[in-house]
Amino acid sequence: MNKEKQATVLSSRYISQKPWLTIREDKIRLSNGAEIPEYYVLEYPDWVNVLAVTKDKKFLMIRQYRHGTGTINYELCGGCVDDDDSSPMAAAQRELMEETGYGKGKWRLNLKLSANPSTSNNWTYNFIAEDVELIGEQHLDGGEDISSHLLSLEEVKALLKNNEIIQSVHACALWKYLAENNLL
Repeated sequence: MNKEKQATVLSSRYISQKPWLTIREDKIRLSNGAEIPEYYVLEYPDWVNVLAVTKDKKFLMIRQYRHGTGTINYELCGGCVDDDDSSPMAAAQRELMEETGYGKGKWRLNLKLSANPSTSNNWTYNFIAEDVELIGEQHLDGGEDISSHLLSLEEVKALLKNNEIIQSVHACALWKYLAENNLL
C-alpha cells in the first residue's frame, strides 16, 4: 500500500507581508522526487461565516460590494478569526453581531473547508445559527458597507438556482443545509 507523503520544503521566502496579502514563495520537493522551484502560497487568517436563520425561519443574508469581481452579492455574514477571538465560533458570533445586530440562537459547526488548498493556507469554518434574533445594532468596520436582509426559503433557493450566490463556500453551506433539512 502506498503511503501518502507530504512535500519537503527546501527553501521559503516572503514576497509580500501585508495585512490582506501575504505571499510566500517555497521551493518544494514532491514525494516522487520532482522539484518545484517556485510554489506560491497565500497566507490568510482562518475565516468564518454564519448561516443564520431567525425564529420565524427567515434566512439572514448580507449584501456587499466585492471588488475582485466588481459585483454586489448576497452572502452569509462572516469575516476573519481575530487573534483575540477564543475560537472560530466566538469569531462567528462576533461577526454576526457586528455585521447584522443579530445574535443568540442555537449554534453548531456545519462545515470546515478550504477555499483553495492548492494555494491558500487557511480554513473556513461555517456555522449554523438557528433562532437568531435582533439584539443590537450593526457595528461595521471602516472598510465595510454591508446591508442585511431577511429572505424566505423560496428566495434563497431561487438565488442558489440562478447562481446569484457566487461565494463558493457560502453556496456550499446553503446547499448542504437545504439538503440535510429536506428543504430542496
